[in-house]
Amino acid sequence: MRTLDSGRTALVLVDLMDRIVALPLAPHAGTEVLRASLELAAAFRAAGAPVVALRVERPNVAEQPPGSGLVAEVAATADAVLVKRTIGGFQDTGLHDLLQGRGVDTLVFAGIATNLGVESTARAAADHGYQLVFVEDAMAALTEAEHRSAVDLDLPRFGEVVAREAVRLS
Repeated sequence: MRTLDSGRTALVLVDLMDRIVALPLAPHAGTEVLRASLELAAAFRAAGAPVVALRVERPNVAEQPPGSGLVAEVAATADAVLVKRTIGGFQDTGLHDLLQGRGVDTLVFAGIATNLGVESTARAAADHGYQLVFVEDAMAALTEAEHRSAVDLDLPRFGEVVAREAVRLS
């Protein structure tokens, strides 16, 4: 993998919410995904690159389920927190405008679930013309088969799938 330009690259963390991180996930536990995501966020912050956290809210309900907030460490490290009400992170969130305003053309993805929130957001990002990188060991799904299908079949069609150690910023 090439070195990413920190002035044009953003980290996008998807649905790292207390209730979602606590789910039985595969092939990486939610706590492992969280740890890897926070390590990435620290590297991005050190390089001056933005960190955007997305969290989902169920539409048309009076109250969100317990644990619907971002994990506190994720909220604390994010430059921006956006709420999505669909599976993907671009619909009616202002994400594209935020990224364009910062001159971002490359997105690095981490979060849960690989085949749902991450993949849906990535598909829209590809439609917007962003270059995409997916950090395999900073994502998980409800089953290993769902995660594997996304990282082996779908996500490589939109960008590059890498291990956390391969992510380098200039």
